[in-house]
Amino acid sequence: MSLPISFLSDFGHDDEFVGVVHGVIARVAPETRVIDITHGIARGDIHGGALALTRAVQFMPDGVFLAVVDPGVGTERRAIAARTPVGYFVGPDNGLLAPAVAMVGGADLIVSIEDPRFRLPAAGDTFHGRDVFGPAAAVLASAQAGIEDLGPALPPDSISPLLIPLAEPAGNGGIKATVLWVDRFGNLQFNIAAEDLAGLELKPGDDIALRYEMSNHRIHWGETYGSVEEGEAVFHIDSHGQIALAVRGGSASDDFPIGVGDSVVIGRPDGGNALEIRAVP
Repeated sequence: MSLPISFLSDFGHDDEFVGVVHGVIARVAPETRVIDITHGIARGDIHGGALALTRAVQFMPDGVFLAVVDPGVGTERRAIAARTPVGYFVGPDNGLLAPAVAMVGGADLIVSIEDPRFRLPAAGDTFHGRDVFGPAAAVLASAQAGIEDLGPALPPDSISPLLIPLAEPAGNGGIKATVLWVDRFGNLQFNIAAEDLAGLELKPGDDIALRYEMSNHRIHWGETYGSVEEGEAVFHIDSHGQIALAVRGGSASDDFPIGVGDSVVIGRPDGGNALEIRAVP
């Protein structure tokens, strides 16, 4: 019985790229089901692709995870496959796979995909999703080859990691947090969870301070978007268990001038300085 392939990329849907990879998989392994996680990752956004894969993997069936966000295609970066407790991960060795592999328990074997039997011949070297990763995922899913057949084993510590910033104490009753993700609705996800705020003696229903640059906002921690009035900002626990900032009926990314990678201080409203504190920007 063939394993399912869960597929994520930055290919978009304006060109034929996603369909072509589906076609290659169907030709190699006709019985294999492909589940599209997303192909809307921003072009070359390894960080965004890695976080999306990590968020999704816990909800996908065990099988093969094919991820292609590959701005280094055609360079010396390696093409790899990793064996984990939930199946195989296939993609470029650029940090894209590392967080999801770690979250599912790590890999006991990682190989460099080099055997020409499992690659499509191509005049160019710019579409490894079609020529390298798709075929490798298909033969693993259909058990036409074992992971050891794809190429030589690699030392686990030689794989490129993806560094995700950790929250840090900021003093004055706050935590230095970083924006990890902005979804299509404009919600801002931070690298802190409810437990981090509980350590500051904050709980749902409290007001929380958001500080960055010369701005200091007082924002309600609600259970849902409906915990505040239309147009007001609200902190909440998102579907992945992270603290996120939303604006009811609007977009937090439009109302707050912060984005992925930006640092802020989140904490007790009584721990800041004398800057103005407002409910919404």
